[in-house]
Order: sequence, then structure tokens, then C-alpha cells
Amino acid sequence: MRIAIGSDHAGYKYKTRIKQYLIDAGHEVLDLGTDSEAPVDYPKFIRPVAEAVAAGKAERGIVLGGSGNGEAMVANRVHGVRCALCWNEMTARFGRMHNDANCLSLGERTISIEMALSIVQIWLDTPFEGGRHAKRIAMIDK
Repeated sequence: MRIAIGSDHAGYKYKTRIKQYLIDAGHEVLDLGTDSEAPVDYPKFIRPVAEAVAAGKAERGIVLGGSGNGEAMVANRVHGVRCALCWNEMTARFGRMHNDANCLSLGERTISIEMALSIVQIWLDTPFEGGRHAKRIAMIDK
């Protein structure tokens, strides 16, 4: 799978770890920055991830920041992106099963790296249920 990833300075450490985790699992990773912990304006690095997903340049996207809230908000402003802010395995599973989340937002200051990696794996492995949820997704994507 081709996965776009981006973070601000507050999510940089986790972005680096998650990127390597994805590469080790055989995924192709499109890293859209940032490249250090130097302070940056997060939309500059988050919106390109969402745009890559919306344009089909990546099948999925992962965005990271301090809390993940602002990152999810920026990503969700791009038409066709359904970004789920996740903080545990259940939110990751439901984000995929019920909402067909094609983008994942994580907060480095809110969860451990072990939890972040577990969330990523569940989010990658969980299929969308479709059915009654598909009608809602179609309404969102209009």
C-alpha cells in the first residue's frame, strides 16, 4: 500500500518511527515532512497528505501533531478525505469499519509510541464494513 505521511514538529518523532514501521512492513511511504522538531505551521505539512489521498497518489494518509486535533481538522477540509483522530485500538477499528477512514490522525503528546503503532496496524488491517455505513459515507463524500 502507498501511504502518505506528514507531521508538524510536535509529531516528528512518532512520524519517523511510524514511517520506518510502515517501510519494514513492505509499504511504500510518501513522506511530506516536516523533517525536524523545529517549530513549523502544521497545515503546511498536513494538507499535502490529505491532497495526496484525495488525488489517488496515496491509498491512505497518516498525519501527526501534538494532539492530532488540528491535523484531523485540516485533513478533513479536503474533499474526499475522511480523517479519524484515534487514541486507542477501538477508535482505530471503528474509524475504518464504520467510517472508511482513509486518513489517520495521531497525537504524539497524548499516546505512547507503542499505542500509536498498534493503532496504525489496526487501522491498516481493518476493512470497511460497507452496508448501512456506505450510505453515510456517500453523503459525506458529496
